[in-house]
Amino acid sequence: MQPTDRFSSRVDDYARYRPSYPPPALELLRERCGLAPGAVVADLGSGTGILTELLLERGAQVFAVEPNEHMRAAAEAQLSQEPRFRSIAGSAEATTLASGSVDLLVAGQAFHWFDPQRARLEALRVLRPGAWAALLWNERPPEATPFLADYEALLKRHAPEYTRITASRADVGAMRGFLGAAMEVRAFANQQILDFEGLRGRLMSSSYAPEPGSADYEPMIGMLREVFARHERDGRITMPYSTLVYFAPLRAA
Repeated sequence: MQPTDRFSSRVDDYARYRPSYPPPALELLRERCGLAPGAVVADLGSGTGILTELLLERGAQVFAVEPNEHMRAAAEAQLSQEPRFRSIAGSAEATTLASGSVDLLVAGQAFHWFDPQRARLEALRVLRPGAWAALLWNERPPEATPFLADYEALLKRHAPEYTRITASRADVGAMRGFLGAAMEVRAFANQQILDFEGLRGRLMSSSYAPEPGSADYEPMIGMLREVFARHERDGRITMPYSTLVYFAPLRAA
């Protein structure tokens, strides 16, 4: 399956159950990276508009660049009434944006699907001289809670693609190749409070989760119920994240 097609059947779960980004991460973009009212921001791999919406709330004009038509349609349904929102059928490697037109380039939970070298050339083309780029991730923290340890075991047992995809997402070398030697990183605490349906939706929003009809789906959901029952408190579990922001001014080598 092509990366641009992987989420077509997961749009509803993605829009409802993926985590957002904490205010301090957006404040970092304001303080260091040029996010400001009126700034032109390109959100690459914008998906259902989770990060786009936060950028709009801070007064930016946002070009939401998304190659998957189903994800793009979900963002349009949510954000089309906002006059500073522009939905773009494009990709990180071919945004269709004008040269030198962008003040800040961001990607939330999407960089691992890019061709880093081609995306860098396109970013250098569309960014104004000296403008910044930032790659944002919601990752489960390395300090495993009992719940996270059980959840990780579930993924390794029932999601064959999990290890490969998460390894590519954590490729710091690829991010440094994209952002350059000046790359910095900051981490911020984040979390979701989920009932069982929320936990199921969060799992099924992931591209590596087996879907209904596959041999692993029913065993996976059965194990998820066991994990939830073991760790829930008052019908909820806490899914902790470390929100990582990799950022730098993008300059030609």
